[in-house]
Amino acid sequence: MWPRRYLSHEMTVDELESHGLVRMDDAEIRGFLSSQGTGVLGLPGEEVPYLIPMSYGFDGESLYFSYVLGAESRKAALTGEGTLARFLVYRVDTAFNWESVLLAGVVETVPEGERESVLETVRVAWRPELFERAEGTEAVELYRFRVENWTGVKHTGLPPGLEGTPPGADTE
Repeated sequence: MWPRRYLSHEMTVDELESHGLVRMDDAEIRGFLSSQGTGVLGLPGEEVPYLIPMSYGFDGESLYFSYVLGAESRKAALTGEGTLARFLVYRVDTAFNWESVLLAGVVETVPEGERESVLETVRVAWRPELFERAEGTEAVELYRFRVENWTGVKHTGLPPGLEGTPPGADTE
């Protein structure tokens, strides 16, 4: 059970800004998504969301995923055309230095006529070696996450006690 102090009040992004949280603008979000390659895809499930770690390619507007499809691929079944989904990308360097971007959008298969133009975006994405081996023997489908909105936040503050005067600064 969570201590009562955690249950009594959930702080908003606006309230956390006074503690060093910063909202990312569109250019920062694009830069962050371009510099990363993995995240968590959330698809609507029967009772609870279905969460899947995924590697992705980003072309500046949309994300692209390769699904290796087994005989009973749950993610393919939950991804039907036009599926609304969420995607979370985050990086944590320390407790005081981290970034996250949450995207909402639609997951759709990439039409055959467009695949060639987005293949390079997917090829440069980091993927587990397992995918390379599976592509030769399993069915692979290319999906686009068409971003409808995104929000990003970051904290790049200093640990408590280190804020204020820089080390070595003259205090007189």
